[in-house]
Amino acid sequence: MTAALQAPDARTLFERMRGRSILVIGDLMIDEWIWGSVSRISPEAPVPVVAVTDHSFTLGGAGNVANNLRALDAKVEFVGAVGDDAFADDVRRMLREEAVDDRGIFTVGDRPTTRKTRIVAHNQQVVRADWERVAPLEARDRARIAEYVRTAAARADAVILSDYAKGLLSREIVEAANACPLVLADPKPQNVSLFSGVTCVAPNVHEASAASGIAIRDRDSLERAGAKLLADLDCRYVVITRGEAGMSLFGAQGERSDIPSFARKVFDVSGAGDTVIAVLALALAAGAPVDRAMQLANFAAGAVVEKLGTATASADEILALVEHGHS
Repeated sequence: MTAALQAPDARTLFERMRGRSILVIGDLMIDEWIWGSVSRISPEAPVPVVAVTDHSFTLGGAGNVANNLRALDAKVEFVGAVGDDAFADDVRRMLREEAVDDRGIFTVGDRPTTRKTRIVAHNQQVVRADWERVAPLEARDRARIAEYVRTAAARADAVILSDYAKGLLSREIVEAANACPLVLADPKPQNVSLFSGVTCVAPNVHEASAASGIAIRDRDSLERAGAKLLADLDCRYVVITRGEAGMSLFGAQGERSDIPSFARKVFDVSGAGDTVIAVLALALAAGAPVDRAMQLANFAAGAVVEKLGTATASADEILALVEHGHS
């Protein structure tokens, strides 16, 4: 049985995590938010008419991983792809505003900058429009990104591969990332084979079910799915996030543990996986044992699901939840 993480240990770990250099490689996107209210139905079609009151943009996809790392005072370098359009400038500007190194943002000519436009009325999403192309990158783009990754990974304390299945990640880019000895991946099921040989994969329970081909419904199916992912991917660890059921660790050297969720209330699980992979990477980069890293990531996820929308959590917010868990 793994000893529970205590607040003094978590505080010390946060101190060691501060300033670690993390390379994030992943599908970058803009989340566009159109806010308003509805008071009537359109005479043109049976749809609500939204009177717009606000319009905002945030970094989405793998950009949320970078935001989570910066919230914990990590040094972050980003590698990703944007289109040759005006939204690419917005992406770079938002990264720089978060003090994220954007030298690894590559312009590719065969796709737009990925953008998700959400119209929200009375705190409820009315519709979403996606502007994207999800085909794999052209060979020449994969090659130049992999070359950059190989150099950048060698100077990082850890690498995070954040897969949103938008076409960026490929086997050659994953292999280039292995220039760093600590590589963590949050894979989409259809791409899971790309991540063979990384240090740790951290899918959620639905992704783990799809990736393993084993529907996780009970303890036995969880055990079989975790063991299969370990064997298929030849990685050091598999961490399966299970929402209100907590998190489960499977290790290649026989490590096996489960920890319960610590959320006091759940408003929105959007982006919780980004928080988990960010904290796992930072804690492991700081030398934490994997069980401690997983416990800290679990508390961090508990902190962000208490907020609406994709969110980040500060060290103080996570520590408050650690203390609450022992009160």
